[in-house]
Amino acid sequence: MIYKQIKPKKIYEEVAEAIFEMIKTGQLKPGDKLDSVQQLAENFQVGRAAIREALSALRAMGLIEIKQGEGTYVREFDPAMLSFPISIAILMKKEDVAHLLEVRKLLEVGASGVAARKRTERDLRAMEHALIQMREAIGDEELGEKADFLFHMAIAAASQNPLLVSLMNNVSGMMMETMRETRRIWLFAKQATSEQLLEDHIRIFEAIKAQDDELAQERMKEHLGHVENVLADYIK
Repeated sequence: MIYKQIKPKKIYEEVAEAIFEMIKTGQLKPGDKLDSVQQLAENFQVGRAAIREALSALRAMGLIEIKQGEGTYVREFDPAMLSFPISIAILMKKEDVAHLLEVRKLLEVGASGVAARKRTERDLRAMEHALIQMREAIGDEELGEKADFLFHMAIAAASQNPLLVSLMNNVSGMMMETMRETRRIWLFAKQATSEQLLEDHIRIFEAIKAQDDELAQERMKEHLGHVENVLADYIK
Protein backbone atom coordinates (compact mmCIF):
# COMPACT_ATOMS: atom_id res chain seq x y z
CA MET A 1 0.00 0.00 0.00
CA ILE A 2 1.26 3.48 -0.92
CA TYR A 3 0.70 6.26 1.59
CA LYS A 4 0.68 9.93 0.78
CA GLN A 5 3.53 11.83 2.37
CA ILE A 6 2.43 14.33 5.01
CA LYS A 7 4.40 17.56 5.18
CA PRO A 8 4.39 19.48 8.46
CA LYS A 9 3.57 23.13 7.93
CA LYS A 10 6.04 25.83 8.77
CA ILE A 11 4.96 28.61 11.13
CA TYR A 12 4.96 31.30 8.43
CA GLU A 13 2.73 29.07 6.26
CA GLU A 14 0.20 28.83 9.09
CA VAL A 15 0.25 32.60 9.51
CA ALA A 16 -0.04 33.26 5.77
CA GLU A 17 -2.96 30.84 5.46
CA ALA A 18 -4.73 32.50 8.40
CA ILE A 19 -4.38 35.97 6.87
CA PHE A 20 -5.36 34.61 3.45
CA GLU A 21 -8.58 33.18 4.90
CA MET A 22 -9.36 36.52 6.58
CA ILE A 23 -9.01 38.23 3.19
CA LYS A 24 -10.95 35.57 1.32
CA THR A 25 -13.85 35.58 3.79
CA GLY A 26 -14.03 39.37 3.91
CA GLN A 27 -12.79 39.89 7.46
CA LEU A 28 -10.04 41.92 5.84
CA LYS A 29 -11.24 44.01 2.90
CA PRO A 30 -9.37 45.75 0.06
CA GLY A 31 -7.84 48.92 1.42
CA ASP A 32 -7.73 47.68 5.02
CA LYS A 33 -4.46 48.25 6.85
CA LEU A 34 -2.90 45.27 8.61
CA ASP A 35 -1.51 45.54 12.11
CA SER A 36 2.21 46.18 12.50
CA VAL A 37 4.65 43.27 12.37
CA GLN A 38 5.06 43.49 16.13
CA GLN A 39 1.29 43.50 16.73
CA LEU A 40 0.73 40.59 14.33
CA ALA A 41 3.50 38.64 16.06
CA GLU A 42 1.77 39.18 19.40
CA ASN A 43 -1.66 38.33 17.97
CA PHE A 44 -0.47 35.07 16.39
CA GLN A 45 1.98 34.39 19.22
CA VAL A 46 4.87 33.80 16.82
CA GLY A 47 8.17 35.49 16.10
CA ARG A 48 8.45 38.59 13.92
CA ALA A 49 10.55 36.65 11.37
CA ALA A 50 7.60 34.33 10.71
CA ILE A 51 5.32 37.34 10.20
CA ARG A 52 7.74 38.91 7.73
CA GLU A 53 7.98 35.66 5.74
CA ALA A 54 4.20 35.32 5.68
CA LEU A 55 3.79 38.92 4.48
CA SER A 56 6.42 38.38 1.77
CA ALA A 57 4.52 35.33 0.52
CA LEU A 58 1.20 37.20 0.52
CA ARG A 59 2.77 40.14 -1.28
CA ALA A 60 4.20 37.78 -3.91
CA MET A 61 0.68 36.45 -4.45
CA GLY A 62 -0.56 39.98 -5.03
CA LEU A 63 -2.84 39.93 -1.98
CA ILE A 64 -1.20 42.77 -0.06
CA GLU A 65 1.01 45.73 -0.76
CA ILE A 66 3.59 47.23 1.56
CA LYS A 67 3.81 51.02 1.37
CA GLN A 68 7.09 52.39 2.62
CA GLY A 69 6.57 54.42 5.77
CA GLU A 70 2.80 53.82 5.78
CA GLY A 71 2.14 50.16 6.45
CA THR A 72 0.72 47.03 4.83
CA TYR A 73 -2.61 47.13 3.00
CA VAL A 74 -4.96 44.55 1.48
CA ARG A 75 -5.14 44.81 -2.31
CA GLU A 76 -8.21 44.52 -4.53
CA PHE A 77 -8.62 40.98 -5.87
CA ASP A 78 -11.08 38.40 -7.16
CA PRO A 79 -11.29 35.44 -4.74
CA ALA A 80 -12.40 33.13 -7.56
CA MET A 81 -9.07 33.66 -9.30
CA LEU A 82 -6.88 32.73 -6.38
CA SER A 83 -5.58 29.53 -4.91
CA PHE A 84 -3.14 29.01 -2.07
CA PRO A 85 -0.21 26.75 -3.00
CA ILE A 86 2.26 27.87 -0.31
CA SER A 87 1.72 24.82 1.91
CA ILE A 88 1.32 22.27 -0.89
CA ALA A 89 3.97 19.56 -0.89
CA ILE A 90 4.19 17.93 -4.28
CA LEU A 91 6.64 15.10 -4.85
CA MET A 92 7.02 15.54 -8.57
CA LYS A 93 8.34 12.99 -11.03
CA LYS A 94 11.10 13.92 -13.46
CA GLU A 95 8.60 14.20 -16.28
CA ASP A 96 6.51 16.56 -14.15
CA VAL A 97 9.49 18.87 -13.69
CA ALA A 98 10.00 18.96 -17.46
CA HIS A 99 6.31 19.75 -17.96
CA LEU A 100 6.45 22.45 -15.29
CA LEU A 101 9.39 24.12 -17.02
CA GLU A 102 7.44 24.04 -20.28
CA VAL A 103 4.47 25.75 -18.62
CA ARG A 104 6.76 28.36 -17.07
CA LYS A 105 8.11 29.17 -20.54
CA LEU A 106 4.61 29.60 -21.92
CA LEU A 107 3.55 31.88 -19.07
CA GLU A 108 6.68 33.81 -18.17
CA VAL A 109 7.97 34.72 -21.60
CA GLY A 110 4.65 36.38 -22.36
CA ALA A 111 4.43 37.89 -18.87
CA SER A 112 7.81 39.58 -19.22
CA GLY A 113 6.70 41.25 -22.45
CA VAL A 114 3.49 42.56 -20.91
CA ALA A 115 5.39 43.69 -17.81
CA ALA A 116 7.80 45.68 -19.99
CA ARG A 117 4.86 47.58 -21.46
CA LYS A 118 2.85 48.11 -18.27
CA ARG A 119 5.36 48.21 -15.39
CA THR A 120 5.25 51.06 -12.89
CA GLU A 121 8.03 52.55 -10.79
CA ARG A 122 6.70 50.57 -7.84
CA ASP A 123 7.01 47.36 -9.87
CA LEU A 124 10.61 48.21 -10.73
CA ARG A 125 11.40 48.79 -7.06
CA ALA A 126 9.94 45.37 -6.19
CA MET A 127 12.14 43.73 -8.83
CA GLU A 128 15.22 45.61 -7.66
CA HIS A 129 14.54 44.54 -4.07
CA ALA A 130 14.39 40.88 -5.18
CA LEU A 131 17.65 41.28 -7.12
CA ILE A 132 19.38 42.69 -4.04
CA GLN A 133 18.15 39.71 -2.05
CA MET A 134 19.41 37.32 -4.73
CA ARG A 135 22.87 38.92 -4.65
CA GLU A 136 23.02 38.72 -0.86
CA ALA A 137 21.84 35.08 -0.93
CA ILE A 138 24.61 33.71 -3.17
CA GLY A 139 25.78 30.54 -1.43
CA ASP A 140 22.49 30.06 0.43
CA GLU A 141 20.14 28.05 -1.80
CA GLU A 142 17.07 28.49 0.42
CA LEU A 143 17.28 32.28 0.51
CA GLY A 144 18.22 32.28 -3.16
CA GLU A 145 15.14 30.37 -4.23
CA LYS A 146 12.89 32.70 -2.23
CA ALA A 147 14.43 35.77 -3.88
CA ASP A 148 14.09 34.11 -7.28
CA PHE A 149 10.42 33.42 -6.57
CA LEU A 150 9.80 37.03 -5.52
CA PHE A 151 11.46 38.36 -8.67
CA HIS A 152 9.31 36.27 -10.99
CA MET A 153 6.17 37.16 -9.05
CA ALA A 154 7.11 40.84 -9.27
CA ILE A 155 7.21 40.49 -13.04
CA ALA A 156 3.77 38.85 -13.00
CA ALA A 157 2.44 41.67 -10.81
CA ALA A 158 3.92 44.23 -13.24
CA SER A 159 1.64 42.83 -15.95
CA GLN A 160 -1.27 44.37 -14.00
CA ASN A 161 -3.18 41.15 -14.71
CA PRO A 162 -4.54 39.46 -11.53
CA LEU A 163 -5.30 36.19 -13.31
CA LEU A 164 -1.73 35.96 -14.55
CA VAL A 165 -0.52 36.62 -11.00
CA SER A 166 -2.67 33.73 -9.77
CA LEU A 167 -1.45 31.36 -12.48
CA MET A 168 2.18 32.34 -11.92
CA ASN A 169 1.79 31.91 -8.19
CA ASN A 170 0.69 28.32 -8.73
CA VAL A 171 3.52 27.48 -11.11
CA SER A 172 6.31 29.31 -9.27
CA GLY A 173 5.05 28.10 -5.90
CA MET A 174 5.12 24.51 -7.12
CA MET A 175 8.67 24.93 -8.38
CA MET A 176 9.85 26.41 -5.08
CA GLU A 177 8.15 23.67 -3.08
CA THR A 178 9.64 21.01 -5.34
CA MET A 179 13.15 22.34 -4.85
CA ARG A 180 12.68 22.44 -1.11
CA GLU A 181 10.92 19.10 -0.65
CA THR A 182 12.89 16.78 -2.92
CA ARG A 183 16.31 18.33 -2.22
CA ARG A 184 17.35 16.88 -5.56
CA ILE A 185 17.18 20.10 -7.56
CA TRP A 186 19.97 22.42 -6.46
CA LEU A 187 19.76 25.57 -8.54
CA PHE A 188 21.80 27.48 -5.99
CA ALA A 189 24.14 24.72 -4.81
CA LYS A 190 27.14 26.11 -6.70
CA GLN A 191 28.22 29.72 -6.56
CA ALA A 192 28.80 29.83 -10.33
CA THR A 193 25.22 28.73 -10.93
CA SER A 194 23.86 31.36 -8.55
CA GLU A 195 25.88 34.09 -10.22
CA GLN A 196 24.68 33.00 -13.66
CA LEU A 197 21.06 33.07 -12.50
CA LEU A 198 21.54 36.51 -10.95
CA GLU A 199 23.00 37.82 -14.20
CA ASP A 200 20.02 36.37 -16.10
CA HIS A 201 17.61 38.19 -13.81
CA ILE A 202 19.49 41.49 -14.08
CA ARG A 203 19.32 41.27 -17.89
CA ILE A 204 15.57 40.63 -17.76
CA PHE A 205 15.11 43.55 -15.35
CA GLU A 206 17.06 45.93 -17.60
CA ALA A 207 14.87 45.03 -20.59
CA ILE A 208 11.67 45.54 -18.58
CA LYS A 209 12.96 48.83 -17.19
CA ALA A 210 13.72 49.96 -20.74
CA GLN A 211 10.17 48.94 -21.73
CA ASP A 212 11.56 46.76 -24.52
CA ASP A 213 8.96 44.00 -24.60
CA GLU A 214 10.63 41.92 -27.33
CA LEU A 215 14.01 41.98 -25.58
CA ALA A 216 12.38 41.16 -22.23
CA GLN A 217 10.72 38.10 -23.75
CA GLU A 218 13.95 37.01 -25.44
CA ARG A 219 15.94 37.30 -22.20
CA MET A 220 13.28 35.47 -20.17
CA LYS A 221 13.36 32.66 -22.73
CA GLU A 222 17.15 32.51 -22.46
CA HIS A 223 16.97 32.45 -18.67
CA LEU A 224 14.50 29.58 -18.53
CA GLY A 225 16.68 27.77 -21.05
CA HIS A 226 19.61 28.11 -18.63
CA VAL A 227 17.44 26.77 -15.80
CA GLU A 228 16.46 23.83 -17.99
CA ASN A 229 20.13 23.11 -18.72
CA VAL A 230 20.98 23.19 -15.00
CA LEU A 231 18.19 20.66 -14.39
CA ALA A 232 19.05 18.51 -17.41
CA ASP A 233 20.79 15.78 -15.42
CA TYR A 234 17.84 15.57 -13.03
CA ILE A 235 15.25 15.43 -15.80
CA LYS A 236 17.17 12.77 -17.75
